[in-house]
Amino acid sequence: MKLQDQIDKSKLPRHLAVIMDGNGRWAKQKGLFRTVGHEKGSKAVREIVEGCGEIGIPYLTLYAFSTENWNRPKMEVELLMKLLVSSLKKEIKTLQDNDIKLNAIGNLEALPKKAHKELLDVIKKTEKNTKMTLTLALSYGSREEITKTIKEISLKVKNNLISPSNIDEAVINNHLYTRNLPDVDLLIRTSGEQRISNFLLWQIAYAELYFTETLWPDYTKNHLFEAIINYQNRERRFGKTSEQLT
Repeated sequence: MKLQDQIDKSKLPRHLAVIMDGNGRWAKQKGLFRTVGHEKGSKAVREIVEGCGEIGIPYLTLYAFSTENWNRPKMEVELLMKLLVSSLKKEIKTLQDNDIKLNAIGNLEALPKKAHKELLDVIKKTEKNTKMTLTLALSYGSREEITKTIKEISLKVKNNLISPSNIDEAVINNHLYTRNLPDVDLLIRTSGEQRISNFLLWQIAYAELYFTETLWPDYTKNHLFEAIINYQNRERRFGKTSEQLT
């Protein structure tokens, strides 16, 4: 039986988030430039987007470029931005044909003008698609997001637009980059690292975490399906006991 056929479509994670790690190590192992690893990694993105579409996951968020990534060598950052632009141009037809809406979170104003313009253009062209929402976390850092949220809410309190007593999780959610997305159900990280790296810290409060040794450029649909099956075999209690769930 194929792995895909072992998946219970009634118990899919509604929101899957992925930390795509290992492009540089993949290239180093093969004696190639890091940039080659990033290019191969972009092909893995297509593979996983297709896999999510095939089984019916409605929300997929990919950690594409963190706030910390700006500290990488200038040449590598420039290559990543060029790769972003070329990928957006190349994949627009695929997004449209598969009814996928593109979304982006992060400090997008920090992106180079060309990348920012291309990103907004694809977001606009796909805004009415409904089968899946593909979110790219770009120039994203969760601490920065939470700090921004606190500042915005504080300003509203100062201007008497919000009462401190009315601040709850819903108010905070409505000020996050992810305000239009559900909480994450499953977080996957590739390459063997077992840390969150400042990614969606608020949104993964009750997420299941799945770590794999596979480097991102080698990640395939079958790896994805294995992670989904593992997720479906877990008991999500949300603070309750097993007896309460049954």
